[in-house]
Amino acid sequence: MIIPSHIHTICASKYYSVEEMKQLFQKGISNFGENRTDILINKYSALKELPITWHFIGHLQRNKAKDVIPIIDYLHTLDSLKLAENIQKYRQTPLQCFIQVNATQEPQKYGVSLHDVTSFYQAVKKYDKIHIVGLMSMGKLDDLNETRKAFKTIKTLSNTLSLPFVSMGMTDDYEIAIEEGTTHLRLGRYFKQFLEG
Repeated sequence: MIIPSHIHTICASKYYSVEEMKQLFQKGISNFGENRTDILINKYSALKELPITWHFIGHLQRNKAKDVIPIIDYLHTLDSLKLAENIQKYRQTPLQCFIQVNATQEPQKYGVSLHDVTSFYQAVKKYDKIHIVGLMSMGKLDDLNETRKAFKTIKTLSNTLSLPFVSMGMTDDYEIAIEEGTTHLRLGRYFKQFLEG
């Protein structure tokens, strides 16, 4: 499936070295997402001469927040008021944030529960260093039917809250995410094609 031009694609760069990221940037890819704080910090330092848009797409531990929050452009995994307080503390300008929602209701996954999303959204709106731009969720591993239901739920909830963006869809389920109205895809192996030839 061809990804429509209006959808933002984020390269999940844990799959790529600094040199490969430079090559991808030269091919026109400028949005990179990391899910580990130490790797993000190292790559940010190595690539700081490039105008990259940095996304943090993993679970952000509060004790690592002070090192990551000042250098990223988007946080896809805001899921607690404690983390919101850390953003308020360590951020100079408003950070673009997605609220992470556990749409598949799996106990091992991070994210705000479905029935708490609206109240959580209202609670974090008081922080002037947080700008909520949308909701983020992950599908269910090896279950595309449940994944589609989760994505449909997130899109509906995002519309209800009048949020412009939804971050959903990874390499194995991005086609479903596109069909269900995602605005941001977090893709890893997909970008290998840009390094070939």
